[in-house]
Amino acid sequence: MLILLAAIFGVHIIGIILLLVATIDNAWWMTDTVSTDIWARWIQMKGEWNYTDLPSDYPTDYLQAVQASSVLACIFSILGIFVFVAQLFTLAKGERFTISGIFQFLACLCIMIAASIYTDQFSSFHEKQKLQGWYGHSFILAWISFGLTFISSITYFVLRKKTA
Repeated sequence: MLILLAAIFGVHIIGIILLLVATIDNAWWMTDTVSTDIWARWIQMKGEWNYTDLPSDYPTDYLQAVQASSVLACIFSILGIFVFVAQLFTLAKGERFTISGIFQFLACLCIMIAASIYTDQFSSFHEKQKLQGWYGHSFILAWISFGLTFISSITYFVLRKKTA
């Protein structure tokens, strides 16, 4: 059981790292000369990447929803790991991992909402701008972290019934 708990802890930590990278890094939409994230746009000029603000016609309401959901996913997942460690030593056997599972499930929902809104709203925006590009690694990491947080939340709910 100790090995299983260590593996779940490792998956949770990997999920947190991926969530933080997806939220912070600047690669949600990429072209050869433009890199856009949920916070700003980077444009390559003369071999150097220059920080610029997002265009004024960017759908800011949707962008704020993506930003808020991404940050909330990070917060819920980080809270979940602290609750996981605290529950190991304080709660009875049948109640141990319920709260951790809830926090991970909330993180899972938040990052799914962020990535879904970005997929729906911003892919059409980039097509209108004629920015022929591709989704960057931060966008892909957001979807991978969705899967990891979902798996860990389900595992916490299954472990709730096990003895540790």
